[in-house]
Amino acid sequence: MYSFDYQRPASLADAKGAYKGDARFLAGGQSLIQAMRLRLSQSETLVDLGAIGDLKGIKVDGSNVVLGAMATHASVAASADVQRAIPALAELAGGIGDPMVRNMGTVGGSIANADPAACYPAAVLGLGATITTDQRTISGDQFFTGLYETALKPGELIVSVSFPKPTKAAYVKYRQPASRFALVGVFVAQTAGGVRVAVTGAKSHVFRATEIEQALSKSFTPDAAKNVKMPTTDINSDMHGTAEYRAAMISVMASRAVAAAR
Repeated sequence: MYSFDYQRPASLADAKGAYKGDARFLAGGQSLIQAMRLRLSQSETLVDLGAIGDLKGIKVDGSNVVLGAMATHASVAASADVQRAIPALAELAGGIGDPMVRNMGTVGGSIANADPAACYPAAVLGLGATITTDQRTISGDQFFTGLYETALKPGELIVSVSFPKPTKAAYVKYRQPASRFALVGVFVAQTAGGVRVAVTGAKSHVFRATEIEQALSKSFTPDAAKNVKMPTTDINSDMHGTAEYRAAMISVMASRAVAAAR
């Protein structure tokens, strides 16, 4: 690991003030620290957000569940409010990594990192969430732009993520056994705006499976999802699975998610 300056501000204003040059915000460190250890990433300054209490809140605000950017996966999974309002979101959080990852990893860190196989991006897209930063609000549909890329500007800091309550929802993933990341993960939701189906692990970034959405809009059944043949265009192909395998798994995981949601 290369040497760096470490700062741990106690407020959002101080965190913004500490962000200079090629500084990076540290929001859990489950990906960034590992990359730095291997010297795959380097920064002169890390600004640790862990001491900012205002970023850790979890609350139900009307028809939305609002998670502070520094809410950990473990705290989301254990939240009675989340379990009542959006059980699928609590279950998703409880299935991320192992206990150490869940106790350190955060909502904001996960979506800002935008790993192509991460779970939270599927919830953001599947529920039509809204990301609030220190500068603006960003629609979940506009947030993820590419491989490890988002709509965030340099120095822009996620404050919270607001998830609308769905009528029904579920998330099912096929885990890579070693990492527990999703080889294919599918979040299915019946929302006020219609059926939404978000897929993670299958492409360079999370995306909506419009073919399955259309099928489920006509018949919200496991068979309707399973009978959709997904195209292999831009689907990942690697040592863990071919593009054809992953495309087929999208329909299978969507079918299982529908069954769980029902």
